[in-house]
Amino acid sequence: MVRFICIFLFSSISFSQSNMERARSFMDIKEYEQAEEEMLKYLEAQPNDSKALELLGDAYSYQKEWDKAIEQYEILVEKVPDKANYHYKYGGALAMKAQSGSKLEALGLIGAMKRSFLNAVALDPAHIDAHWALVDLYVTLPGIVGGSFSKALKYADSLEKISEVDGYLAKGYIYEYDEEPKLAEKYYKLAIRVGGSVTCYDKLTGFYEAQNQPIEAISTLEKGQQKHQRNAMHYQIGKVCADYNIQLDKGEKCLKAYLANYAVTDGVPKEWAYYRLAQIYKHRKNKEKALEYIDKALAIRADFKQALKEKLLISKI
Repeated sequence: MVRFICIFLFSSISFSQSNMERARSFMDIKEYEQAEEEMLKYLEAQPNDSKALELLGDAYSYQKEWDKAIEQYEILVEKVPDKANYHYKYGGALAMKAQSGSKLEALGLIGAMKRSFLNAVALDPAHIDAHWALVDLYVTLPGIVGGSFSKALKYADSLEKISEVDGYLAKGYIYEYDEEPKLAEKYYKLAIRVGGSVTCYDKLTGFYEAQNQPIEAISTLEKGQQKHQRNAMHYQIGKVCADYNIQLDKGEKCLKAYLANYAVTDGVPKEWAYYRLAQIYKHRKNKEKALEYIDKALAIRADFKQALKEKLLISKI
């Protein structure tokens, strides 16, 4: 009997472990529903496994099932109160629920969100994501419910000590939100000088587009493309050219380069590049070529709303 029990327990543990491995595999390939199923099976046998509870919470988060994710992360915070990342994930799920719900519901979540992120930073002063969460929270909240640019800058200063480039990006974000464009531009440029990642170039480009400065946006993208050789930047250059009806030859060349070198990992589907080429030919009053490219976009996705609208505009040339 003892031997039978030992064999049974060993089999149960092995079975559970295989559930965990399958769940991780499903997470890797973004099959989150299947990962959820495997984790629920695993937790039937191992209900106190913190890593499994976290993985289940992550699976719910990727599916945007915020209430279920909050429940899992809350269990983790109560079980392991000294782990910063659990507090961060709990606060993050609360924040996402606040964004997707009503304003009244969001107001009721602010206190718990703030406590979670502050706890994460207190437990791990080098937690970059928690610092960013606090920056974002204090920037976007109205002053009447706790928003504060000075507090946001305080956490950006702390972030700068941990990661100089993140600190500069955070300050650029704060000053852009506070409508201080010169300071925002200064810090985004510092981030490029210090870090120079694709993200840094994207942030400065987005800033220039928001400021209606397309020439500066294109110049920034060209420098980023020269440094990183990212095909996605070809699309971004073409997009700005098409949106603002400027440097159309350059835009056409970049969009065709994007299509010639396209890979799924580039992020923007091919139909969008065809759509932008159609815009460029519309600007040139070349109705035939514009229709050719808009039809290529619609051949890939017949319900492409922007392309359908653009085709109507092209037909009126």
